[in-house]
Amino acid sequence: MRSPAARRAPTADSWSRLPVRQRLSLLLALVVVLALTLSGMAAYAFQRVSMNERVDDHLERTVEEVGLLASTGVVPETGQPVASAAELIRLAMMRVRPLEQEGMLGLDAERAALAASDAVELRLEEDPQLVDWALDRVQVEVVTLETVETERATYRAAVVPVGGRSAEDVGALLLAFDMDAETDRLNRAFMGYVSSAVLSTLLALLLGVPLLRRVFAPLEALRDTAAEVSEHDLHRRVTVLGHDDVAELGHGFNAMLDRLEDSFASQRRLLDDVGHEMRTPLTIVQGHLEVMDPEDPDDVRESTRLTLDELALMGRLVDDLLTLAQAERPDFLRPAPTDVAELTEAVFERARALGDRRWSLAGAAHVEAHVDAQRLIQAWLQLAANAVRYSDPGSSVSIGSAVYGGVLRLWVQDAGVGVRPEDREVIFTRFGRGAHGRRTEGSGLGLAIVSTIVEGHGGRVTVEPAPRRGSVFTMSLPLEGTPLPRPAGGTADREDLP
Repeated sequence: MRSPAARRAPTADSWSRLPVRQRLSLLLALVVVLALTLSGMAAYAFQRVSMNERVDDHLERTVEEVGLLASTGVVPETGQPVASAAELIRLAMMRVRPLEQEGMLGLDAERAALAASDAVELRLEEDPQLVDWALDRVQVEVVTLETVETERATYRAAVVPVGGRSAEDVGALLLAFDMDAETDRLNRAFMGYVSSAVLSTLLALLLGVPLLRRVFAPLEALRDTAAEVSEHDLHRRVTVLGHDDVAELGHGFNAMLDRLEDSFASQRRLLDDVGHEMRTPLTIVQGHLEVMDPEDPDDVRESTRLTLDELALMGRLVDDLLTLAQAERPDFLRPAPTDVAELTEAVFERARALGDRRWSLAGAAHVEAHVDAQRLIQAWLQLAANAVRYSDPGSSVSIGSAVYGGVLRLWVQDAGVGVRPEDREVIFTRFGRGAHGRRTEGSGLGLAIVSTIVEGHGGRVTVEPAPRRGSVFTMSLPLEGTPLPRPAGGTADREDLP
């Protein structure tokens, strides 16, 4: 036998499988029903209390009128004294106007002596149990006000005892409301409320379901687009309408797809480049090992040297690829307030060890910038290493920094072979080499790493010819945090140069 929890599980699972729009429609109906039910119950309870208070108020006013009439002891119209209790009861019944569902009856000490007129619909004399209850209270000197239940009905009844000129001359006036009839009338009124509540619920569903369908239409489009997106098809986008929260979600989803598409394209491009670039050193290593003569020590040493050189090149390539891969992570840069003058001097001291050149510090910007100092040192030293690679020993290389119009410039100027205009865009791409770079060692990723670091700071890296000979590589970074526009072709305008 299954446990209660096991029996409830399919129901909960079925509920969770329903579309959100259907669940909200059902919840809307439930909320409307609960609201109407609670408000109806509260209104019904209030009406019941109000009905009981209205009945008691009327009975109490009638008792006061009878008591006032008995206290005067005269007929108001003639001024003649009342002769007996029966006459006083008759006079009171003539003056009292009963409400709907109210009846009255005159009693003497032993029986029902005086019935109400035919205009009174509730005939109390037809209920012997009520009459017996009232006769038992004729001799009581105080007014009795109670709820009486008989086989015929439930009454709210008052017995008003009256007396004549002698102690034996006694009687009473019985006033009673049929509470069952009053309750039935109230119930009939609330049946109309129930009908209105049912119609209101249906109207809420008829209006709410289409509205929910319109509200959830963008979400359903988002779901359909997400289902159609795959690793090989990232071009799908959600059509966004309006300016509400759902529209913001659509914009965010499209932006996420843009980032995913760029990331996959970057990965595919990286894998293609890696496969192309690493195939050459692997082929060289394999070729030397295949033709190496194990019996010839000189051949073994030469093959070993060439193999180690190629493996070192592959190691540098892997390190550079790891750096570019880390650039996709949000924590690739960790900016902090940095003294640019101290940063410039630190780079200059490290760069002097890169090669036999006439190194000079062209200037240092005395400003504090919010940058990642370690990554900027890495990029700056890469530019310095490039300057050494493409210049002759003893030639001049200068390093400097300055601020121009709210933009921080960090540059390296050499007197080397320079960069051809048609190569200025190529050298900043992955594995991109200019005409001179193809004849030198290197992974072809150094300037790509520099460009990635600078762009991560919202800046740009440019190259221009030096005034006399060589090149000027400039990293331009915004001091206020607003990204700089990227010039076409990877070059800078003349005013950008230091």
